Amino acid sequence: MKHISIAIAFLMALSSLAAAQSVENASRKTIGYIQKNGTVESASRSTVGYIQKDGTIENSSRSTIGYLRDDGTIENSSRSTIGYIRSNGTVENSSRSTLGYVRSDGTVENSSRSTIGYARDIDSRYAAIYFFFFFGK
Repeated sequence: MKHISIAIAFLMALSSLAAAQSVENASRKTIGYIQKNGTVESASRSTVGYIQKDGTIENSSRSTIGYLRDDGTIENSSRSTIGYIRSNGTVENSSRSTLGYVRSDGTVENSSRSTIGYARDIDSRYAAIYFFFFFGK
């Protein structure tokens, strides 16, 4: 019975790791993880923040640091607009200057179209938040 409990615990741990998708830099080194539930982790798996389903963005202490509105507008904790994520993957600052792009294949590019990272199988809005606004800066 004890072996079955250990095996179940091990499988549950593996399934939670599988739910997290890695965020990589341009050299393909893992720099973080974003879980399907919005938990953002460092490369060493410590929690650095959360992206809630309602659009609230929190740091590891659960303090609100920003918001993602349904229309792709990114706001800071004071509700001032700091950027936009367009449906075509273009990421802009509050002045509408292009910061970069999140391509449909998960490749993340800067404004010069140079690859700065990869976020495959991650919501493109979450990838933009990670690379351009809060967690990967």
